[in-house]
Amino acid sequence: MKQILQNLLDEALTEIMKSEGIESDIPEYTIETPNNPDHGDFATNIAMKSAKIFRKKPMDIAAKITETVKHPLIKSAEAVMPGFINFRISDTFYQDIVKKAVESDEFFTSDYGRGRKTMVEFVSANPTGPLHVGHGRNAAYGDSLARIMRAAGYDVHTEYYINDAGNQMNNLGKSIYVRYLELLGRDVEFPEDGYKGEYIIDISKALLEENGGKIAEMPEAEAVAMCLARGLTDITNEIALTLKNFNVDMEIWFSEKSLYKSGEVESSLKYLMDRGFIYEKDGALWFDSTKFGDDKDRVVKRSNGEYTYFTSDIAYHKNKYDRGFMSVIDVWGADHHGYVKRLSSAIEAIGYEDRDFNVSLIQMVSLLSSGERVSMSTRAGSFITLDWLVEEVGADAARFFYAMRDYEAQFDFDIDLAKKKSSDNPVYYVQYAHARVQSLLSKAENEGIKFELCTHLDKISSKEELELIKKIYDYNSVLEQASRGRQPHRMAYYLQELAALFHAYYFNNTIINAEDSELTSVRLSIAVAVGNAVRNGLGLLGVSAPDRM
Repeated sequence: MKQILQNLLDEALTEIMKSEGIESDIPEYTIETPNNPDHGDFATNIAMKSAKIFRKKPMDIAAKITETVKHPLIKSAEAVMPGFINFRISDTFYQDIVKKAVESDEFFTSDYGRGRKTMVEFVSANPTGPLHVGHGRNAAYGDSLARIMRAAGYDVHTEYYINDAGNQMNNLGKSIYVRYLELLGRDVEFPEDGYKGEYIIDISKALLEENGGKIAEMPEAEAVAMCLARGLTDITNEIALTLKNFNVDMEIWFSEKSLYKSGEVESSLKYLMDRGFIYEKDGALWFDSTKFGDDKDRVVKRSNGEYTYFTSDIAYHKNKYDRGFMSVIDVWGADHHGYVKRLSSAIEAIGYEDRDFNVSLIQMVSLLSSGERVSMSTRAGSFITLDWLVEEVGADAARFFYAMRDYEAQFDFDIDLAKKKSSDNPVYYVQYAHARVQSLLSKAENEGIKFELCTHLDKISSKEELELIKKIYDYNSVLEQASRGRQPHRMAYYLQELAALFHAYYFNNTIINAEDSELTSVRLSIAVAVGNAVRNGLGLLGVSAPDRM
């Protein structure tokens, strides 16, 4: 409907300008749903935005536009001070919304993205230990964003970048090896930068059970490599299992080490060198990132011949674009904010002008229990694992709570609230709206009450019903806004608002009326439309929609 109105307004303004001999582009304007339903179904500020072009009062322009705009779905168009135009839409439009929302889940999708091939890379935590609650926020955001963009018409793929190269891998292998030796009764010094979690001991115990003391008899380098290989496999598998239990199915697992094996790290540097962005200084190779607004140039190959982490990141992102991705979205922790300009400079130097690169920086999360912050050093080494949180509150509550806040804002996760089975708990409140719809359908069927969905919709008349239908209609707009702004929390807000309207409607009206099958059909149709919106919206957040609570 907004698109219909925009087309009509553009045509009307163009016609008016032509009649008055004015040559100008149509100004940017908005079409909104008024907060007060007495102000109509839609309102636009086009007249106020056009005042400078016409050099007239907005009310005069608005009056002229209302005379020009005509359409079968528009009941009325009214100019109101100081120059808004309020539209009232035909009842058949809202009847059609209910019908579409009931009959097909395609109503809850969009072609906004037009199939643009997009990569969302998220979590990508170093495979040196279990995922913690901070990673949980990253995982919930990235997966929800991918689902939302997919529903909005993008061709979305998800990826976990496994940082399996570099010094942290050597530290992991040494940590496991030393714990293995300790289990054999050896008195050995633990590496200063080693990993101290209980999971390291578990890996060492498994190696001891399978190999006995054989590893201790190997040359140290060979033994450390064997410990690393086992540790990397076990930890990566555990990460994958944690994500699966968190309702995240990662599509691609991409190895950093593979970039070195394939020669892509070296070839990417040569590519940038041929483009004039790599130079040699003091025996090292440098990327000329100041040409792209960075505060200093960056080393890509040290004088000792070692590549920097930045170098493999350049190769990795070039690889993404070479795989045909037109849009690349990286989801990082907020502590990586200083790295954004460096990498975006490299991507600009790569030179795929028709592609885009975005970074979402996820802010910190704190856990609250009984109103107090939970110490982050009480479990699993020096952090609280995501597995523990999911076990405590459930995957649904964890996913929804993470999604409730803008990713750019710090977030206090209230464990006690997430565990409540009451309307105080936002996810319970939203899920209960869906369960309530299913309960109504079961009740009608069990009591033999006649009804037929999507019939007698011309009986829709109350303000409450129209508000519910308008909120269902808003689903698509919220979907596109959440996709465009990379803001899954918009869908969480929307679902809470929709659930609140439906619960109020349920308490204020008799949905199932044995004496009036036509009214029952209408109200159950609206209820089913709400339930479908809730189910689809929760699905985008990785949350289930139970039939019973």
